[in-house]
Amino acid sequence: MTQRLQHSLHLAQRAIQVLLMVFLAAMVLLTFTDVVGRRVFNTPVFGAHDITEHLMAVIVFSGLPLLTAQRAHLSIDLFDRWLLLPQWRHWHAAVNVLMAAVLGLTAYEFGIAIQEAYEMREVSQALGIPRGWMYTYMTITTGLAALAALGAGLPRAHGQEDPL
Repeated sequence: MTQRLQHSLHLAQRAIQVLLMVFLAAMVLLTFTDVVGRRVFNTPVFGAHDITEHLMAVIVFSGLPLLTAQRAHLSIDLFDRWLLLPQWRHWHAAVNVLMAAVLGLTAYEFGIAIQEAYEMREVSQALGIPRGWMYTYMTITTGLAALAALGAGLPRAHGQEDPL
């Protein structure tokens, strides 16, 4: 990978991370405001559930490709003493391909949901926000995560630590 491409990917990653922090802060603020409005003033924020639901989807699915690219998924290290030995590299490659296949299948299923959402004109309950765009976003980011799973097993650039 060229240094310019690496730099661009790093900048994109940082921008997504900042955006995720802003969305998470917005979700916390909205939830806080909704709870205070409901408990103190007996007036909840109209549509808070819909907005929170959409923000949560954006947060989770924006982070999925980043998490996959960094090989930071939840894992059990019970057998790491043996599985991280160099002779198990083929096993790790097979696991990366399996992860990519599962994520690709998930993206495919979200792709089917896009079509169904537009055909049914599916919208959120309170605010009537169309769901098709959310399923489209989920499809794209899950597809990117599948590509990242394949790329996770590629050799690292000079100076970067190999996770194995």
